[in-house]
Amino acid sequence: MATTASQDPISPNPSVSIDGKKFLWDGHVFATCDAATGQADTYKKDNFEVHMVEVSGSYLLYTRRVVKEVVVTAPQ
Repeated sequence: MATTASQDPISPNPSVSIDGKKFLWDGHVFATCDAATGQADTYKKDNFEVHMVEVSGSYLLYTRRVVKEVVVTAPQ
């Protein structure tokens, strides 16, 4: 289920803090909950945490992913 917000969907916050975690807006405004849910499922398959927000009848997705491994390569 989506959280409801009162901000104008044309200029949403680029980031939000939810439960002490920073989430970034994916840059898309979805017209339907189904469309947003479909994209959210794709993000979840790529190991993102996803939070959906309803704003004035439109839906926004905020995502985050924790880096679990950093690969460093030496310059050649």
